[in-house]
Amino acid sequence: MESDLLVQLEDIEVCQEENVVLSNASLTLHRGEFIYVIGRVGSGKSSLLKALYCEVAIRQGSAYVAGYDLQKIKNREIPYLRRKLGIVFQDFQLLTDRSTIKNLEFALKATGWRSRSEISKRIEEVLEQVGMPNKGYKMPHELSGGEQQRVAIARALLNTPEIILADEPTGNLDPETSSQIVQLLHDIRHRGTAVIMTTHNYNIVKAFPARVVKCENDKLFDMEEGTPFTYEELEYE
Repeated sequence: MESDLLVQLEDIEVCQEENVVLSNASLTLHRGEFIYVIGRVGSGKSSLLKALYCEVAIRQGSAYVAGYDLQKIKNREIPYLRRKLGIVFQDFQLLTDRSTIKNLEFALKATGWRSRSEISKRIEEVLEQVGMPNKGYKMPHELSGGEQQRVAIARALLNTPEIILADEPTGNLDPETSSQIVQLLHDIRHRGTAVIMTTHNYNIVKAFPARVVKCENDKLFDMEEGTPFTYEELEYE
């Protein structure tokens, strides 16, 4: 696999509870690339991301992610794969009983960080990167939705991942805040971290152009740049 190729899926099959959600699906992702994955609810967008971080099994085909062969990966290796991936969810998934800094500290300690000075330095760096340098002391309920998602992105960046997987990261946000979050993800991409973002937001895809892959009828389709698509192709059923 070429050095800047981070994801190479060939003819994979992904199932959720015995239901095939993707079959004969292929995808490549290069370092620093941004991909939107679009499609209706149930088309396999989230399942694709879950397959990349081994939450959902790949039944057949070949799948390489960040240097790991997902068909041969051992359970003890999965945490090491996930350290190369930053995962951002629609609902933020912050720990509500602790401050922003304590949320980030928890994530670092869970992935093996021990030095208090290095932990503090890294937290300071990621909060600066997401535009939240002075909000570390705030509890999640004291933050807006957009600020909570910035903290979630900061958490995803902690271990300097090669890929950010963002599953509907603007789903709970208003249009202006959504634009700010997607701009932040594009800024991260320009620093060399690849991003795969699932979305049903037509306006976001139009406002921040990038490669578009569509999930439809259990397949993945690369949409040529500039290919028109309709609002209905992104809309909830």
